[in-house]
Amino acid sequence: MSIIERKKREKEEMRRTILDAAKEIFLEKGFRSASIRNIAEKIEYSPGTIYLYFDDKDAIFHALHEDGFQRMLAMMQPLQHVADPMERLVAMGRVYMEFAYNNKELYDLMFIMEAPILAEANRARWEMGDRTLNFLKQVLIECQDKGHFSGMNIDYLSYTIWSALHGMCALYCRNRCQAYEHVKDTDLLKNGMDYFVSIILKA
Repeated sequence: MSIIERKKREKEEMRRTILDAAKEIFLEKGFRSASIRNIAEKIEYSPGTIYLYFDDKDAIFHALHEDGFQRMLAMMQPLQHVADPMERLVAMGRVYMEFAYNNKELYDLMFIMEAPILAEANRARWEMGDRTLNFLKQVLIECQDKGHFSGMNIDYLSYTIWSALHGMCALYCRNRCQAYEHVKDTDLLKNGMDYFVSIILKA
């Protein structure tokens, strides 16, 4: 391995270390209360080291979001080869739930924790999040071409479907499923999705 390759790998490893520590700090303290100093203390480096990799706390939060959406989109990309759009839509929903199930903390950070909205408005659009949402909208358009969801607005329809899935995932990730004392949270997630699919397939 060349010196250049080694330095590149070391830089990426440090960036990953910062992001992993930041995720823990954000989840523990919340975005507003977390600080660069907290993150630096977590990895036992000076705050100045953090600034070599990220401009500010918002940039770190943004990077964590992008990383999460990249993972989710990578899981969904193979579904492009599913010919029937309704079958693809259902499969996407199951992948979304699988992502939340296997990445509770990351899902919390991506979709539940308060985000730095003002900072988001002042920086470039969050590309990976947009790509993931557009992936959903495109399959809904294809569903309409096949006669499903006739006359429905794609923005409202995608919002409704996303909200339903997110609601189930959020209740699971925040341990709110315990309200159902005699049902396992994993069963609620799986069977809740099955019930939702049965409704969607009638549309």
